[in-house]
Amino acid sequence: MRHRQVVALAAVALVGLTACEGPDPNNLETYYDDPAPTSAPVTTAEVPVSPAEAAPVTPEAPDPGLLAEPALLSDADVAEEGVQPASNEVAGCLADGPSAGSRTATWRYSSGSVLSHRVVVFPDRSAARAVAENECAGKVVSVPVQPGVERQQAWRDGKTCTVLLAKGTLVSELTVSASTEARAVDAAKRLLPAMAAKLTAQP
Repeated sequence: MRHRQVVALAAVALVGLTACEGPDPNNLETYYDDPAPTSAPVTTAEVPVSPAEAAPVTPEAPDPGLLAEPALLSDADVAEEGVQPASNEVAGCLADGPSAGSRTATWRYSSGSVLSHRVVVFPDRSAARAVAENECAGKVVSVPVQPGVERQQAWRDGKTCTVLLAKGTLVSELTVSASTEARAVDAAKRLLPAMAAKLTAQP
């Protein structure tokens, strides 16, 4: 009989220990634990984004003046004149159009005289026609005929002499402004061969 009581007490004690393994009502960290979530995971749909259309790039038109550079006189070409590079101070009398491009170089003599060389490109018409249709102020000057050019013309106006040479789409314009008309014409004649050589060397 005593043995049965001991077994019964042991069973009660085991049940009591098992009951204590549940959540502790006095432990707030475990008692109020939320149950494991049972809702389905939230999914986000990816919306395809079409790339923005790039604005069309319009290529820039090439500068026609680039074709003029090889025919332009250099410092070496005018070195014998004893001049120094200067700003573009002498304006020639050649009329160009909106589609024309050009390059200009200017030098100054020690006396104060100015030498200017400009090469103009006429992409939409012949250079010879541009010279034929051009009128400079002053009187026509006779200068040595240069081989290889299609048209040449020269004027003197006061103390300024201007020479125009044409070939293909290029017009080479030399302007000399000196202390006297004779000096301006003489300087233009001296530089004429170098000017023509540069022009006729172009395709």
